[in-house]
Amino acid sequence: MPLAAAICLAIAAPAFAQDAGTTSSTTPPKDQKVAELSTVTVTAQKRTENLQKVPISIQVLGTEKIEQLHISNFDDYVKYLPSVSYQSLGPGFSEIYMRGIASGGDGNHSASRPSVGVYLDEQPVTTVTGPLDIHMYDIARVEVLAGPQGSLYGASAQAGALRIITNKPDPEGFAASYSAGINSVANGGIGHVVEGMINVPLTKTAAIRLVGWHERDAGYVDNVPGTRTYPSWGGTVSNAPSCTPSALLVCTHAAKKNYNNNDINGARAALKVDLNDDWSINGTFMGQKTIANGNMASDTALGDLSITHFYPERTTDRWWQAAMTVQGKIGNFDLTYAYAHLKRDQEEHNDYSDYSFWYDTLAGYGTYIYDNNGALINPSQYIIGKDHYAVDSHELRLASPKEDRLRVVGGLFWEKSVHDIEQRYMINGLSDSLTVPGWPSTIWLTEQVRTDKDEAVFGELSYDLIPDTLTATIGGRYFRADNSLGGFYGFSSGFSPNSSYGQAGCISPTPYRGAPCLDFNKNVKETGSLGKINLTWNITPTKMVYATRSEGYRPGGINRRGSLPPYKSDYLTNYELGWKTTWMNNRLSFNGSVFQEDWKDFQFSILGANGLTEIRNANQARVRGMETELNWAATYNLQLSGGVAFYDAKLTANYCGYTDANGKPVTECPTPEAPKGSQLPVTPKFKGNLVARYSWDVGDNEAFVQGAVVHVGKRRSDLRSLENSLVGDLPAYTTLDLSGGYKWSSFSVDLYINNVFDKRADLYKYTECAEAVCAAHGVVPQYPNGQVYTVTNQPRTIGIRFTQDF
Repeated sequence: MPLAAAICLAIAAPAFAQDAGTTSSTTPPKDQKVAELSTVTVTAQKRTENLQKVPISIQVLGTEKIEQLHISNFDDYVKYLPSVSYQSLGPGFSEIYMRGIASGGDGNHSASRPSVGVYLDEQPVTTVTGPLDIHMYDIARVEVLAGPQGSLYGASAQAGALRIITNKPDPEGFAASYSAGINSVANGGIGHVVEGMINVPLTKTAAIRLVGWHERDAGYVDNVPGTRTYPSWGGTVSNAPSCTPSALLVCTHAAKKNYNNNDINGARAALKVDLNDDWSINGTFMGQKTIANGNMASDTALGDLSITHFYPERTTDRWWQAAMTVQGKIGNFDLTYAYAHLKRDQEEHNDYSDYSFWYDTLAGYGTYIYDNNGALINPSQYIIGKDHYAVDSHELRLASPKEDRLRVVGGLFWEKSVHDIEQRYMINGLSDSLTVPGWPSTIWLTEQVRTDKDEAVFGELSYDLIPDTLTATIGGRYFRADNSLGGFYGFSSGFSPNSSYGQAGCISPTPYRGAPCLDFNKNVKETGSLGKINLTWNITPTKMVYATRSEGYRPGGINRRGSLPPYKSDYLTNYELGWKTTWMNNRLSFNGSVFQEDWKDFQFSILGANGLTEIRNANQARVRGMETELNWAATYNLQLSGGVAFYDAKLTANYCGYTDANGKPVTECPTPEAPKGSQLPVTPKFKGNLVARYSWDVGDNEAFVQGAVVHVGKRRSDLRSLENSLVGDLPAYTTLDLSGGYKWSSFSVDLYINNVFDKRADLYKYTECAEAVCAAHGVVPQYPNGQVYTVTNQPRTIGIRFTQDF
């Protein structure tokens, strides 16, 4: 559709020009000017280079593209990245996967480290619960490096790396802009956004750049009135606004329309000082606060975009980062030192009554929940959770001149991440004897500290075997990792007197961070190395092919349930053939790669007993795939771009669900939980997008129209056969976004319609407890297929945006 519309507009362009009073004797039509693609520069290999000269599969969204596609957050830009898949529970709680390297279920507070590293400029901003969901304003580009980037990026880039590069202060001149917009969501509310930037030269060698934003995302999921009756207690809980409480009726008044609205406020201040021709300092301070109300998921058993929850739900994600980058020269070598300090505080309030209801229905859970008088009470649980991160990172590297025949880049890396975890599972009116001492109404407490340390020496060396034609590169990384987890988790001794954890399992009588004691304290250390080999052949100055073997890894760690053994590191080996080509006098670029990735002993997260995440090493998997990207300046007026990815991601051995005494996955068993050949979850076999933009002159001004189509194929929701059958697959979907606008002088206005056909795209399915319990079929008449939640994309959104540049 966007392609057809663009072609029609191209044919109609002369008529538009005549209507505007433009003739060939005055201003030449733009389609008579030279049509060509602009040069894209990237810093993926730790030096500034032309994208078409970098032998890595890289997708780039630049400033102009980000603005044209109305990209404001993670969900907006990831759909235009064919190599990227993800699961999301809301802003700041997304798990990113690349090239099918996904087992699903990651992202719990003490789960596996992410397999994709996310960077803000030079600094890593990857945390276990998800990367920072940065508001995408005044961003220079997004670089996506697909495939293992172990030699230059290390543990946080097992399957790839995603880099968000901000615009830097510019001493050359004053600049400013602002943008304001309003939008309406189908079956939801009204949202708005206000953004502004100012760049002020302080001297000829120094400048400051100030950026700020406020965004209100409209809600569209309704928390509809409903009730829940517990068999053991015999009472009912209602969330209806008009509910009147009684002895066996608890009223929470939580029902609300447009339940899931978000408020985002943030700012960035950056200072650049050029000390002389060789040395400069860049300092940045950036922060953002996101308050996400309600729940992003819906319960399809209740209807479209509906949910019935009974207790307050809200997440607050506050973070700030101070960063400094020093660049200079030592002789003719470029030196870069990058430091960053990140603090992030997340607080969650979640309804957890599904857990109580289903375990009461199936196992009589409610008979254990009573008050100080011994009377059974409403057993509904809700969660108050807090996650506090403090991350420090340092990187020091040297790079030789990129014009030399023998080139080297290498350096040192150090990172320490301290994660304070607090989770309170609460029941109102709970007996003091069942409550964790010192934590009122708390039946279960997690109070733990997780520390992840990484140290590394890395480097890559390139040599032109034939100058300007054939180049060989070898790279490597030697690393040390030290990961620890300790603290308290579990029940009071009154609720679980014979437990090996919780208050009954204390290994120290001393209170721990307000908890009754320390009931476990473990750590794992490891060292290792990663390698990379690449051969690049520049067939002509505009056409290049390359072959690469690269490695990535993810550190092992400690299970949140301390009685379980640690999980081991998993490794990924990539074999890749790629090409970067430019045609038609730089009017057409066609890039791509074919590859095979072998994933060994991959880490697999599941919901175990008490709803706790358990991480085990699974078996082996293999991904074969192809990624291609095309950009075409068809005329000066018409620009076309698109990308597709094909993946065959499957197990190459049975997943039996357990390991042997040495922690090695068992692959021979009578009834595997996932047999050999099973498709890995989350990633489709095909994903693609096409964007067409046509612009034309209207007098001295400019108008444009644009269409963007995204297609994502069918995906599994879970690796395991039974659990996937209970929760269900994620169906394929196709969405269309349209926009049009007008620019005059320093002003512009554009109107857009996202998700034109109001398509419900299932992005993530989950249950609040083990799938065999909360997704059980035929147990509860109200939920014949169990209680499964689905996170979907945003419904059709119509908006208008006004921008002025100074």
